[in-house]
Amino acid sequence: MEPLLLNIGFGNTIVADKIVAILSPNSSPMKRVKDEAKEEKRLIDVTHGRKTRAIIIMESNHVILSSIQPETVSQRFESLVKKEEE
Repeated sequence: MEPLLLNIGFGNTIVADKIVAILSPNSSPMKRVKDEAKEEKRLIDVTHGRKTRAIIIMESNHVILSSIQPETVSQRFESLVKKEEE
């Protein structure tokens, strides 16, 4: 079975089955998560220089920054799962 790829903006995709959480970056704990991931070289920034609007945590403990709203990423994830179920 092929992995489900989720578009997270600018032609970047991630494996949907490996997502642990889709979070808003505005709180202090999320800023710490981002900073720790950067220090440990687990941070992947796909914002193309735009403002970070979503932080995606993966099973591999990688932290992905996206410039797409968390709600939009979640909607894309839900529609992807529904398509796969059909």
